Amino acid sequence: MPDKQYTLLVPVDFNEQSLVALQQSYNLARLLQYDIVLLYVQEEKDFLNSLFSAEQKQQIAEDINKKMEELAADVSHATAVKVSPIVKKGKVHANILEVAEKYNSRFILMGTNDAVKSDDPARNMLGSNTSKVIRQSTVPVIAFNGKMHFNGCRSILLPLDLTKDTRQKVTYAISMAKLFGASVKVISVLWDQDSAEIKQQLMVQLNQVKQFIKDAGILCTAKLIETGDSQQALVPAILDYASEENDIDLIIIMTQQENRLIEFFIGSAAQQILRQSEIPVMSIIPKDLGFSYYQF
Repeated sequence: MPDKQYTLLVPVDFNEQSLVALQQSYNLARLLQYDIVLLYVQEEKDFLNSLFSAEQKQQIAEDINKKMEELAADVSHATAVKVSPIVKKGKVHANILEVAEKYNSRFILMGTNDAVKSDDPARNMLGSNTSKVIRQSTVPVIAFNGKMHFNGCRSILLPLDLTKDTRQKVTYAISMAKLFGASVKVISVLWDQDSAEIKQQLMVQLNQVKQFIKDAGILCTAKLIETGDSQQALVPAILDYASEENDIDLIIIMTQQENRLIEFFIGSAAQQILRQSEIPVMSIIPKDLGFSYYQF
């Protein structure tokens, strides 16, 4: 593969959620003119290996390769996008990260089918492989937790806090909005009603970011949501807003952050959004990109 040919990496295991992620990759691949890399990782677990003979293992490997080749051919025929099937053995997350680097993947699109679902949202756990990839990937990861998604992207939700790193989400939001012809909806959540200073700072930043996005030619709205509750209300407020708007097709979050003025998407909050959102979530690890829009 040429060094400058970028790709989208879609790990698949033929379960429903990974196929949802694959279907959602088509538009992005066409718009960016990227190839799609399909990756299946066969985990080698000692206990399971002991149950099969060498001949059975060989047959399983052949069946997997055939199924991957057929899937790649079907996708390529339906989308006119070049699709490369790859089969690896070993740890799932390690192989995903290795293949992403080797094949110049600019995005990783993953289903979260290994998550444990519960009627109690607080108990839902993000799948371990998805979580590890999100934490360690050097490129954005788009996670798909819901079953049904709009074919495209109408609006992008951009939750902001007062940290410097969170502004990098703006650069990605502008580029994604330009790509899809989408609008951007910027929000901040204030749960401490006694902090007039923080409220003022949030309003100033919201207005600055809104203007910056509008200057880039993107339709943008900005809103401060005041919950009058504890920090625990932050994620529900974001997801409730996204649901009520009814046209948001992507949420962009940061997944690592040092302790700053407001701890926004550190650890548990990021995990909470990823495991509860029915809307695709793009996770970005902060880098020193500056305050300009990111070019794909």
